[in-house]
Amino acid sequence: MDIFVIIFSIGGLTSIIVAFWLEGGAPLHLLSPTAFMIVILGTIGATGMSFPMSEIKKIPKFFKVAFTNKKYDYPGLIENMKAMSKTARTKGILSLEKEVLENNEIDAFTKRGLQFILDGLDPVKTREALESDLEMIEHRHHGGAAIFEAAGGFAPTLGIIGTCLGLINVLGNLSEPDKLGESIAVAFICTLYGLATANLFWLPIGTNLKNKSKKEIVYNSMIIEGLILIQEGANPNFVEEKLKGYLSMKELEGGGGKSEGKPAKGKGKKGK
Repeated sequence: MDIFVIIFSIGGLTSIIVAFWLEGGAPLHLLSPTAFMIVILGTIGATGMSFPMSEIKKIPKFFKVAFTNKKYDYPGLIENMKAMSKTARTKGILSLEKEVLENNEIDAFTKRGLQFILDGLDPVKTREALESDLEMIEHRHHGGAAIFEAAGGFAPTLGIIGTCLGLINVLGNLSEPDKLGESIAVAFICTLYGLATANLFWLPIGTNLKNKSKKEIVYNSMIIEGLILIQEGANPNFVEEKLKGYLSMKELEGGGGKSEGKPAKGKGKKGK
């Protein structure tokens, strides 16, 4: 689990509740079943209408991605590509067949590229095929982020709708002035729910998914570049220096963290 995502999520919500309490409000007054129905369920309904069911069914996976901390061992990937380059130059490109058939630590994306190379596909076609796969991965990732961004757009509007409905009830009961204050407060809770869920939940998750997608795209782009250089017979040192160009000094030093399992053999996946 990505503990920082959880901490910031809880922290953002808690700060609002504590600030309300410090101003003399009772946190329990923020609970409203009607606001929940209008804003939360309404947002879910509007979002569900906006996307095909095939995408909606993936929402649990998107939540898992958002709250999971997947790190990439960039230095390990560079070392792995450099080692394969040395093997290809000394023993021939076909010697890499062992990496495809016997090495279970190699991820599907890398294996696919190696298979293209072993099948005799020229470097231009190999790059085109792998970049096409990468575009589809990016497309799927952005599709997930789009769902949460859409929900973040619907929530404030539904909050306003809920407030309007509440004020209609208030204006219809002006004969009971002692209840007006409470009724108006309940009406504005809908706006609070809409703004809070949009800016503390839906939109942050969408941004989170986009940022994690960028990391995976960079990682897989490095895999493509490394494989093409290996196929072209590039010097192992040149392969290393070329791949280092993708990274910052912190990432080169291993500051990006190490992936779970044995990432030196690649962690990029063909989709989520």
